[in-house]
This record gives sequence, C-alpha cells and structure tokens, in this order.
Amino acid sequence: MIKQLLLAFSLATAVMAEQPNIIFVLADDLGYMDLVSYASRVRGVDRDECYYETPNLDRLADQAVVFTQAYACPLCSPTRSSLITGKYAASQGFMTATPGGYETYYNQGLETPDGFYDQDGLENKTDRAPWPLTQGMSNIALPQSETTIAEALKGYNSAFIGKWHLGGHGSEGFSPSDQGFEELAWFDSGGSVYFDWRDRWNRKKKDHPRMAQDELHQGNAGEETGEEYLTDDLSVQACRYIERQAKSDKPFFLYFCQFAVHTPFGAKPDDIKHFAQKKTRGWNNHANPTYAAMLRSLDDSIGAMFQALEKTGQADNTVIVFMSDNGGIEHPDENGKPAVSCNTPLKGEKALVYEGGIRVPLMVWYPKSVKHALCDVPVDCNDIYPTLLQIGGESAMSGDGQSLVPLLGDPKNSAKQYSRDTFFWHYPFYVSVGLKKGDLTAPRSAIRKGDWKLILDWEGGLELYNIRKDISETSELSAKEPERTQALFKELVGWLNATVESRYIPKTNSRYDPNHAEARPFKNIFEQHNMDWPTGRISRVEK
Repeated sequence: MIKQLLLAFSLATAVMAEQPNIIFVLADDLGYMDLVSYASRVRGVDRDECYYETPNLDRLADQAVVFTQAYACPLCSPTRSSLITGKYAASQGFMTATPGGYETYYNQGLETPDGFYDQDGLENKTDRAPWPLTQGMSNIALPQSETTIAEALKGYNSAFIGKWHLGGHGSEGFSPSDQGFEELAWFDSGGSVYFDWRDRWNRKKKDHPRMAQDELHQGNAGEETGEEYLTDDLSVQACRYIERQAKSDKPFFLYFCQFAVHTPFGAKPDDIKHFAQKKTRGWNNHANPTYAAMLRSLDDSIGAMFQALEKTGQADNTVIVFMSDNGGIEHPDENGKPAVSCNTPLKGEKALVYEGGIRVPLMVWYPKSVKHALCDVPVDCNDIYPTLLQIGGESAMSGDGQSLVPLLGDPKNSAKQYSRDTFFWHYPFYVSVGLKKGDLTAPRSAIRKGDWKLILDWEGGLELYNIRKDISETSELSAKEPERTQALFKELVGWLNATVESRYIPKTNSRYDPNHAEARPFKNIFEQHNMDWPTGRISRVEK
C-alpha cells in the first residue's frame, strides 16, 4: 500500500508541475459496448468479431487508463452540467435534455418567482388523470453563478467546440463565451443535421413572441473548412486550434463535444457503403451501416487530433480524456426499424437509470506519465472537473466529485486515495424509451453504494441489484435484502431532500383517477417504508 500511495502522490505531483495541455472529448449517445476496445477488454470479445471499426480510439485505449465503471447522467444536458461544474446536475436544476420549444419564465416573458431560475420550465402541465404523478420541472441553462472548468483553469487558454446544450437554446448570457471559453464553433441544441448545417447554426430566430430578447442566437458554425460532413468539419476546426496553440506560451484546454453519434442519423455515402458490404456482423447485434459509418467518422476525428498533436510536437505534453455523455440508444424507432446499437450485457439505454443508460466509456491518456491499465473502480462525471483542475495545477474547489489523478497511478485504488463510494441519479419524468409504442417508464431515481444499487420507481417500486455480481441487473434482490433496501432507500431520500429543490421532484397528482381506463397502478412507496414524500431542499438560487 505504501508503494501505491507513493506512486499516486508522485504522479499527481509530476502532472501538476508539468501543466500539460488538456483535451476533453465528449461523444454523444455512444454506448458502452460501441467501442471495439471496450468489447475486447471488458467482455473479452475478439476484435475480429466486431462490426464497428474504431482503430484510433483503440490506440487511445491501448495507452490509456480505461475506466470500466464510469457513470454519466441518463441524458446529455445534465451530464454536461456536471462535467464543467463538478456538481450533481440535479443540484442546479438540470433534469433532462430540453427540446427547443420548452417554455420557461424567460422565453415566455413572465416574472420569475422568488427562488427560481429565469430559465426554469413553467409549472408542469402533465397532470393527466391516468398518471398518478405530476412530473418535475427542469432548468435549461447553466446558472451564471457557477464557476466552470474554463473559468477555474486560470493559467490556460480555454476553447469550446461542438454541442453546447447548456444555454437556454440561445438565450443571452449563456453561451460558451459567457462561461469562460473562446468559441470556435458551437450549437445550443440537443442534435444537429450532419449535412448543410451551417445556416441552421448561424441563424437567429424568435421562437417565443413574448420573450424580451429580440432573437435567440443558438450558435456559430465557425470558420469555413470546406468539409461537407459535420463531424469532419468540427475535427478540422479542432485541429487548427491545436496547431495555433503550439505557438502560445500558455497551455490550452480544448473542450471538444462532437454531435456524433446522436440522431438524426447521417453519414458519408462511401462509409455507409463500406459497412453495408461488410460480411462481419457484430457479436452484439451491431449491424447498422449508417451508425457504423458515423462512429468511423468520430474515430477518424481522434486520429486527426493525434496527427495534429504529433505534427506540432505537443503529443508528449497533452492529456486526452474521452467520454460519452450517456448510454447508447437501442430501442426500435417509431416505424419499427431495428435498434441502431445494443448495450448488452448492460440493461436499458439512454434516458434510463439502468446500467445501459448511465455506464459509459471513459479513458485518460497521458503516455508521458500514465501507463495503460484497466480501472474497475466506480467513478462518475462529477469527477472530471476536479481531475482537470488537478492536472492544470489548480486548487480543488467545492463540489461533488473527486480527482481521478490518484487512480491514474494506482488503478486498483490500493492506497484508497479515491474515497467516493456513493453515487446518485434523479430523473423526474415519464419517458417512452425501450418500450412498446405508447407505453411509458415512470420517473426514477437511483443510488449506488459500493457494489449495491437501488432504483426508486416513483409510482411505487424499489429494485435492488448487486452490480459487482450482476452487471446485467437481472436478479432483483429487494425482497431478499430488506434491511439493505431500507438503508439505501433512506440514504437516497436524504440526498434528494438535501440536494434537489422541490420543483424538480415529482408530486402526487390530484387529478389521478385510479378507475380511469388507462390508469397507471400506483402505491405510495414512501408510506410503506415509514417515510415522508421527499420535499426537496429550500431554494438557494443566486440572482
């Protein structure tokens, strides 16, 4: 243990002294099993059996610390909020990935109630008679009072490129430049077309007639590159930035958020043709040529980034962190077409708190000081902020995460320098994902503590799993482990009351009619466990 402690300490000291460049790459909707490196390392799958082709990400993994139990939020905006603040998204009101038409106090020209954010959604109107719950609300813009990672890395040139989705869909004061970044190219939306996107990114529009702001400015397509495909264009712009920074006397931090592989699905015709003709079909039912082609372009962008770093002599002094914002999509589309991907052996997908929705790829590459290893220690997206701060030589700030730097030198955590063992999730909405058309999954929250994970179904259910033994969440153990279930449930409710404000918590629906022909079953699980319905914490919104 002493040896591991010394290794972790010496690595942390060396990295902080070097102040390397930092590139954080965030993929969108990339599943845990979509990377060949994860399929081969984590599940022992022969690489020749994989349909997808990710040679550059495999190269990254071959030299990186690869985290096998890294967690994100179920959807993208909450994860992005946690990544750049180091705090649970639920504490900032980020509950979901909001659509452009989401009505807020700001865009409806209404006075914001005391204790609310201007960008909070209006009181939820989904009090339907068949539903026993009214959904929580959501904030749709990163609070301006938060200190982002770009603002905290004081000695760095910080730039942002790609998908933002933290700015109230183009509201004034919430763009990347308002949060400490140089803007290279950005779009404040959940998804983007992959061809002919420039006019959409650059346009200004007034979606809400009562809004005080004249026009929403959702983005900036950046400089012309000549590329016709979005993933390639963003890659070129990122590489140009890397090359420019070689002439700077300051290290750089590049926050690079690709839209790939988010819908709407679109890829280059030649790549689609390649995968359509490929005889090998994936071990995991991976066989969609368009999705495979999109993933190839994402992988190519990593290769181009490697080349830019090597060309400018910066590769030895650059840390690359690669992650996905949530789990992959695996449900059939509304027309019944097969799923584009598959998260097996994980249960569930994007928007769900099962492992398939929240367990994601995470790799940290710094071959100058970090040796390749698998790290099986559970970590989450809140840890990225303090990790990058420590790499950048900055003091730790208050938050919910903890630096992963000790695990880079001690991936088994033998010295116990990484001490987090409890993680939380909260999604207060009904969602139609992974189910037959017209069906819904109830609002859910979850806690993982050590090897155990408890899922709260707000309509009246508790599910307990031993994740270490049951990665697929097939053996539900709440009836066999009543004391453990009660203890975890109590801790989860305590976190909700301490962290999540009342408006973001589901409530019982006064219009619920249990005799309605389409009524959803309901039981008050809190009463059954001698607890009050969570009320949430008192608002601490800073104006």
